[in-house]
Amino acid sequence: MRWPGWKRWVVGGVVFALAAVLALAGLLWEGVVQANNPSRERYPVWGVDVSRYQGEIDWPVLAGQGIEFAYIKATEGSSSIDPRFATNLAGATAAGLRVGAYHFFSFESPGATQADNIIRTVPVNTGMLPVAVDLEFYDDFWTNPAPVADVRRELVDLLDRLAAHYGTAPIIYTTVDVYNRYIAGTFPGIDIWIRDIWREPTLADGRAWRFWQFSERFRLEGYSGEERYIDLNVYAGDRSQWEQYRR
Repeated sequence: MRWPGWKRWVVGGVVFALAAVLALAGLLWEGVVQANNPSRERYPVWGVDVSRYQGEIDWPVLAGQGIEFAYIKATEGSSSIDPRFATNLAGATAAGLRVGAYHFFSFESPGATQADNIIRTVPVNTGMLPVAVDLEFYDDFWTNPAPVADVRRELVDLLDRLAAHYGTAPIIYTTVDVYNRYIAGTFPGIDIWIRDIWREPTLADGRAWRFWQFSERFRLEGYSGEERYIDLNVYAGDRSQWEQYRR
């Protein structure tokens, strides 16, 4: 049976559109195309965040691709330490980057003992960026989030101890959903590092963000770990503001 001409055009158009969508999804997945493309003129200061999954990093090569800061995973929960933290910290510093340490927050252990883990691991250095606390869902907490009051209580303990030890307030890295659940309208004086890989973020409570992770699937030269991609971030300010940030 032969379809009328207009039906063939419709079917052909649908097939073409589906193929285009699948192709675009593949390019996004492979990091060839990015959903976000921040202006270097508007956001001149770019940086990465890394962990052991990037493996051995050639920091001068990485820095030479327009990277000016690096947040390096140091700790997780009350006892875990990233095995490449000390090496990455030394390498990034030697390459001339501004560096900071980040801690992956555990919903399953007290904020005070998590602070102890960070303090044992991350040196006090006035030249470093503020310690970042990475607050995001993981495992069963995606479907069964921890109670708001419990999380805020442990965060207060953690943030207060870090501020007292390092002499400057930590910052919080989080996703939009987690921000809305646990952070919105609270923790004044804490800078926000927000993840949004689809659009430039606007926080529901009108708060300004300080850092924006705009990509989790970027490709740069200079690392050789099991993770092919690297996270990219921008600082929300001009270069003069960056030079004065938390100095």
